[in-house]
Amino acid sequence: MLAFEYGRRATQGAREYQEDAATVKPGAAAEDRAPADGCRDLIAVLADGMGGHTGGALASKMICDRFIVSFGKTDGAVAKKLLNSLEESNAAIARQIAADPVLSGMGSTVVGVAFSNEGVEWVSVGDSPLLLYRRGEVALLNEDHSLAPELDRMAAAGQITKEQARQDPRRHMLRSAVTGEELDLIDLSRKPLVLEDGDYVILASDGLHTLRTNEIERIISAYATDGAEAVASALIRSVEAMRDPHQDNATVIAVRAFEA
Repeated sequence: MLAFEYGRRATQGAREYQEDAATVKPGAAAEDRAPADGCRDLIAVLADGMGGHTGGALASKMICDRFIVSFGKTDGAVAKKLLNSLEESNAAIARQIAADPVLSGMGSTVVGVAFSNEGVEWVSVGDSPLLLYRRGEVALLNEDHSLAPELDRMAAAGQITKEQARQDPRRHMLRSAVTGEELDLIDLSRKPLVLEDGDYVILASDGLHTLRTNEIERIISAYATDGAEAVASALIRSVEAMRDPHQDNATVIAVRAFEA
């Protein structure tokens, strides 16, 4: 039987304001368990807002709050609950913009993840990565709805260099986001991904992309035995240590699976 423990950390980076939001809600049964025992199930949501200090921060917080509430109220399969939570979050943004047109243009990415003994299931829109760390290696679980994948394909084909692809200013342009309009692209897991003892699942905003994949692998490997809080803290410390003058907000939720 798997249990889960989590850690959450964020940095504002070089930005004047924070547009990321993140929420984790353990299952009701966790209230009767000691913290060291973890929880049998949980829902984690991370959103990276856009639209400036007011709009972006409001959008990401609204989405996280609405997602958690909707997930708890929806009956049925986990995939249905995730998709309904996304749709209700999008509708909440639409209502907010209709009530205050000054906020037109606000929106957010979102990645919502459900953990249980069956595994991990998710829904995502935008470019906030969902990563699986297993036995020293990191894999991207969800689709990237930015222009980054296309630029990387051009680099693989020799049309541009890998460094040009990495530095291209269009790299973080979104092809889909939660803006209250029809959702152009949605990534919904087809079935639970079974987790193993010692696995880490990382939800992050795209500010984590300051670190290359091999560096993320190294950091998680170094702190994996110390727990999710240590991993989340180490990842954010490493982002800050890069001292990128254009560093975006970066937020991380680290979830560790272990045998209870």
